[in-house]
Amino acid sequence: MHQSNSASDSASRRRPEQGARANGSRGEQAPATAGAWHSSRWTEARAERQLRSLELFGMRFGLDRMRRMMSALDSPERRFDAIHVLGTNGKSSTTRMLAAILDRHGLRTGAYLSPHLVSYRERVLVAGREQEADAFAAAIARATWAAGRVNRTLAADDHVTQFELLTAAALWQMAEQGVAVAVVEAGLGGRYDATAVIDSPITVLTNVGLEHTRWLGPTIEDIAGEKLAVVRPHGTLVLGEGLAAPAMQVAETVARERGAQIVHPRALPPAVQLLARGGFQRRNFALARAAAESHLSAAGIAVSAEAVLEAAAATEVPGRLQLLGDDPPTVLDGAHNPDAVHALAESLGDLVGSRPLALVLGVLEDKDAAAMLAVLLPLCRAAWFTAPPSGRALPPAALESHARHLGFQEAVCETRPARALEEARDWAREHGGAVLATGSVYLVGDLLATVHRSDSLGAPRTRPRSAAR
Repeated sequence: MHQSNSASDSASRRRPEQGARANGSRGEQAPATAGAWHSSRWTEARAERQLRSLELFGMRFGLDRMRRMMSALDSPERRFDAIHVLGTNGKSSTTRMLAAILDRHGLRTGAYLSPHLVSYRERVLVAGREQEADAFAAAIARATWAAGRVNRTLAADDHVTQFELLTAAALWQMAEQGVAVAVVEAGLGGRYDATAVIDSPITVLTNVGLEHTRWLGPTIEDIAGEKLAVVRPHGTLVLGEGLAAPAMQVAETVARERGAQIVHPRALPPAVQLLARGGFQRRNFALARAAAESHLSAAGIAVSAEAVLEAAAATEVPGRLQLLGDDPPTVLDGAHNPDAVHALAESLGDLVGSRPLALVLGVLEDKDAAAMLAVLLPLCRAAWFTAPPSGRALPPAALESHARHLGFQEAVCETRPARALEEARDWAREHGGAVLATGSVYLVGDLLATVHRSDSLGAPRTRPRSAAR
């Protein structure tokens, strides 16, 4: 799981710590002396191997390891201003948009995103550009060196986690590249997320939904409390449109107790044209604009309407209503919970019109698959159920069982995502239809990686039962 070290501090909700050691391994260890980390010897492939060596570890509780990492790296998080973006959905989109607005106001801006779709290098943007391979390798090398030092100070069953290492590398790299401000997307929660080491006078909350309840608590109030624990005294809290009433109550309480100012975004005028697709992206951009205005005002920089329009017209959000091709129209979307699927369904018609729709769906086992299917299946004529590349993937047969209970019969189970997509595309070509692949960021990333490797996804020909009519 890519997410951070977020968790509730309530004893009743304690959870396993991220990065618990497996078979005693602590991953690749870097030399201990400050001058011996030898980034020139690290390649992108070696950096990726190092990160994958930490994938077996689960989640961990607490910020102590991350604070020690920052000390070992000479506190890179203190070398730039920071804005913290939290929420259940829309964080990556809002982070990209906010960074783009600030960058177009002349500020050298970094963005830290999670998860990635295809490459770890996607997680750090500086001036809107992804990391180069050499810079990525150097950052992972440096963070691995720091992790080696930190691990030696920890108990035998403790270990710097993958997300901590990625976050430390990102903060170090953005500092090394001289960013003036970094827009940092939180991972899973807030209070104990690895990103909480930043000192962010501006906190952005996109929305709050019932997700990750095992770690963040069973109610909207609990989850909002975990996320908003990072609000700084006398800071600014920018709240997304349509925030659930229980979350709004928590936000108002936190702001009152900490003397923080609450900012609500203004709706975008119709004249503002976004490159990012979907009505929900207009809400995300309005939120990003409000946060940018707060930062620019504090920095004494006048807001430029032209710069805001340029950012709106230029900011892409990969993996959200992304068109893969038009023969047939094929849409990839990383929606992975009911709220995100509702937002997807509201905007899908803008891309595919009234064409008959083939669904390719893969979901992780901790998601509310039944609620997602209840939204998606009424839009579809045929479905292919597959498995994202994760040990936590829900079996396709379980999705098919949910679909049958909802009265949907025209489905195929195909564990290989690329083959499932190609079969759905074949069906859509024959029926003048379109394809939607969704349910998991891991699924979308796997399909994009397959497309990048080859112009052809193969040509299997299995059709869903009774959908071949």
